[in-house]
Amino acid sequence: MESSREFIPDPELGLLEQVQEVLRYYNYAYRTEQSYCAWIIRFLNFYDSPQEPAQMGITEVEEYLHYLQEHENASTSTQRQALNAISFLFQRVLGIELTAIAPSRSKRHLKLPTVLTQEEVSQLLSQLRGQHLLMAQLLYGCGLGLMECIRLRVKDIVFAEGHVFVNAGKGGYDRTVPLPRLITDQLQAQVSRVIQLHKEDIVEGYGEVYLPQAVAFKYPLAAMDVNWQFLFPASKISSDPRSGKRRRHHVMESGLQKAIKTATSRTNIEKHVTCHTLRHSYATHLLEQGTHLHLLQKLLGHKDVKTTEIYTHLMKKNVHDVQSPLDTLTEEQG
Repeated sequence: MESSREFIPDPELGLLEQVQEVLRYYNYAYRTEQSYCAWIIRFLNFYDSPQEPAQMGITEVEEYLHYLQEHENASTSTQRQALNAISFLFQRVLGIELTAIAPSRSKRHLKLPTVLTQEEVSQLLSQLRGQHLLMAQLLYGCGLGLMECIRLRVKDIVFAEGHVFVNAGKGGYDRTVPLPRLITDQLQAQVSRVIQLHKEDIVEGYGEVYLPQAVAFKYPLAAMDVNWQFLFPASKISSDPRSGKRRRHHVMESGLQKAIKTATSRTNIEKHVTCHTLRHSYATHLLEQGTHLHLLQKLLGHKDVKTTEIYTHLMKKNVHDVQSPLDTLTEEQG
């Protein structure tokens, strides 16, 4: 990040209020705002003798990251989250440049994700109903992350071309994935329900949906367009925590998480299953079916193929099915 700030927060505000003001100026997600503020509070409270953040620097930051690793056994990714938040405080809010810091590598061994067999996926899905079933089918059928599914808009389901558009998904990148034919009818029915609900909201004086700042600026009327409505809308109108506007947001992710947990308990699956397990299973099963690793990388939205390579360790491999290259050579010569 640049040390020269593009936006200077109001100095009359408290520190956290300044952090929120800058985050909102740069259009950071509300969840990121909550996470950054939480990490900044933890960082400042770490020191017994409180001091002004402007008097702190790289020494204090490195000391805190070291504490996270040695005393809280924090992973590299957790340290990275903390560093991102603290760096934002110094560089974007206070205008203080920090020398590049790299979180210490975690000493833990690589932990392989949980993957279900196709039979287990079928068992799990058989215990789900209605909207939760459709969402779970999207997780497994398209390799979506939980929030990628929750944040889908009507426009993201492109029936004519047979794909699902994932906007600002994994790693902040856009991508498209094939739309499973098995759930096309269910998705069309879901879109019809959203259209009807949107009409009812308009009659009630609502109908506006949250839009990313750039979209809202470029297309000011898009907030009322049915194509921008969430595919899985909340059951009630609510107030936006930032703007205070009353509108219909997407469903809470906790609903699907609880449904997956309950469904798993009704099966004989003795694994720790979460929503993300379905994405891991999607990736592993595609590799087993012969999908090229680099294509899978694109489907998952991974920036680095090394991230995708972890699924090669989860594939079912039967050594008895492997044919010696000598035998192959003999057959060709014969």
